Amino acid sequence: MIVTSLLLASLISPQHAATPQLALVYAALERTQHQVRYDGSYIAIDYPNGDVPDNIGVCTDVVIRAYRALDIDLQQRVHEDMQAEFSAYPSKRIWGLNKPDSNIDHRRVPNLQTFFSRHGEVLSVTADAGDYNTGDLVTWMLPGNLPHIGIVSDQRSANGHPLIIHNIGRGPEVEDMLFDYPISGHYRY
Repeated sequence: MIVTSLLLASLISPQHAATPQLALVYAALERTQHQVRYDGSYIAIDYPNGDVPDNIGVCTDVVIRAYRALDIDLQQRVHEDMQAEFSAYPSKRIWGLNKPDSNIDHRRVPNLQTFFSRHGEVLSVTADAGDYNTGDLVTWMLPGNLPHIGIVSDQRSANGHPLIIHNIGRGPEVEDMLFDYPISGHYRY
């Protein structure tokens, strides 16, 4: 099943996918073909359309790069929203910041959760695999209170769970892990 999606993703550009959700999935699947070392270090990057080096990244970078393939710059959108309504974001409470930082804000899961809550659709968090659709964004809380994010693929495992495209430390991959950790959010953007 994954091979079929990877093959389709390599043959069909995200812009030619049947739906925006499928375009996002194809763009994310393409990211699984890159060797990426897990590294969330603070790096000064260009703005807008800035990115850390292609060979490094974290879970948020899978999402950011997939949307960027669709000409959606989450760095710019998150930064502009934080400039307009900084108090809506957890940056002061969690990281002690007093103003937006376009180098890192979009690479933090709690900030993406806030952005998707403000500008996307907040969906129910359930234990029903059928409630998680292609292109949905899911966040989890990993052990040690580490937030995580991934994209629901168009493929299902043998047990009916949608496969997730994410980077949990081994580089971008597709995996049956939807219910492995407590889900903290479910969004569509």
